[in-house]
Amino acid sequence: MSKTSPKISGLRYFRWAFILTLVGLALGAWLGWQSTGTLGGTATIFMICAVLAVLEISLSFDNAIVNANKLKTMTPVWQKRFLTWGIVIAVFGMRIVFPLLVVVIAAGIGPIDAIVMAATRPQDYADIMHEARLPIAAFGGTFLMMVALKFFFDQEKDVHWIGWLERHLSNFAAIKGIEIAFMLVVILAFSYTIADASQTEMNEPVSFVYSAIYGLVTFLLVEVAGGFIDASQQSVRSAASGGLGAFIYLEVLDASFSFDGVIGAFALTQNLFVIAIGLGIGAMYVRSMTIMLVEKGTLAEYRYLEHGAFYAILVLSLIMFCQTQIHIPEVLTGLGGAALIGISLWSSILHNKREWT
Repeated sequence: MSKTSPKISGLRYFRWAFILTLVGLALGAWLGWQSTGTLGGTATIFMICAVLAVLEISLSFDNAIVNANKLKTMTPVWQKRFLTWGIVIAVFGMRIVFPLLVVVIAAGIGPIDAIVMAATRPQDYADIMHEARLPIAAFGGTFLMMVALKFFFDQEKDVHWIGWLERHLSNFAAIKGIEIAFMLVVILAFSYTIADASQTEMNEPVSFVYSAIYGLVTFLLVEVAGGFIDASQQSVRSAASGGLGAFIYLEVLDASFSFDGVIGAFALTQNLFVIAIGLGIGAMYVRSMTIMLVEKGTLAEYRYLEHGAFYAILVLSLIMFCQTQIHIPEVLTGLGGAALIGISLWSSILHNKREWT
């Protein structure tokens, strides 16, 4: 009995994710039948929903680790609110409202018209989303890179996975504003490459810079807002792990992680409702993984796992910048992040073995 209990205790975290998977895939099959009227079309929609769910999980596993790291220091009340209200915002807001909002702004139409377009003219809808990829990638890439840089440029960071690199970055943190300066250099560098690659579209580098600056300002405002909201904390950084400030921080972070998944999903299907089903299923698994990591203390047990997640975030942000010029398959993006996390987990296990012996 004792041999099977760990498996049972692990699976219980995914109970609601399993339920949502069954409901979502059944809904996807029904949608496929309603839209195509054939078994082949139904099977295709069913498989797309499943693939999108796997894609979302692979792209967002590092998100779950970062969420768990912040969540474990929050009060139980705000933990519960993030894991309940947060899933509603993540599934409904980022997987349904966000793609609609992009089309509303880009096409200058009303929300109802955007929904009608998604239902009746999915190709036109997908084309608008594709055209908006550059500002979305610039905004999301900047926000995520700042998240990663804040982790590595930290004087108080005393656990290093890639020691020779992380020790230097930690020492450089003594220079005030070093991560912001680094971020601005990256933005300028990418804007020049975009200008060289799109000489006939001179508005593209301008759009990239504006969107990237908005991403940087959003990150800074979230941190400052966290400091004001959770004034009882000692600093802005610790405030981001308190109550409402942490909730806002994690929701914006989750939104940034969702950008590439939402845009990439249109490479598989132009049907907004199929995308919402597939990515919604994946988002539920990410939330379940977050709860498991917090309650089982996995981050404390594997000391380099968090490092792997932040390296994955850094790589993801660079990929989002590169995607403003070239297409990088989402499968490679997901596999790259999973590989970094897997290597960090393996390094943590080796470290634990050395400590035990």
